Amino acid sequence: MKVIKREELMDQLGKESEYSHWHTVDQEQINTFADCTLDHQFIHVDPEKAKDTPFGSTIAHGFLSLSMLSHFAESIGFMVEGAYMGVNYGCDKVRFLTPVKVNSRIRAKATPIHIEEKHPGQFMIKSEYVVEIEGEAKPALIAEWIALVFVA
Repeated sequence: MKVIKREELMDQLGKESEYSHWHTVDQEQINTFADCTLDHQFIHVDPEKAKDTPFGSTIAHGFLSLSMLSHFAESIGFMVEGAYMGVNYGCDKVRFLTPVKVNSRIRAKATPIHIEEKHPGQFMIKSEYVVEIEGEAKPALIAEWIALVFVA
């Protein structure tokens, strides 16, 4: 994660990041997510039954793909010099556009679209994230993710 000076924060608006590295979403990860969320719908966890669906295989939960933003942000995001904490504030928009089939590779890019100093040293940063699936024309998802960053 790159570190920027506080004075450079507003310069980040509209600057699209590079893509993150690729990540393969395998059946083990899907099953673990299903266990954590208690969402064991067959389309996620039963490869034999899922073969008979329009997808032809199991697919990742949409929320699994969304939760990968935390992982991708480590390599494509930025942190303000002197920041001592960053917290997830939520999402304004999330759209799941293309299912992520088992063993697909995904990656993300981000573009800061709104930055506001809510209180002295407390910055709200909204970024548009796009999660791409290797070989697919449409992305897996597009989300506006908001973080609060606390700077000393």
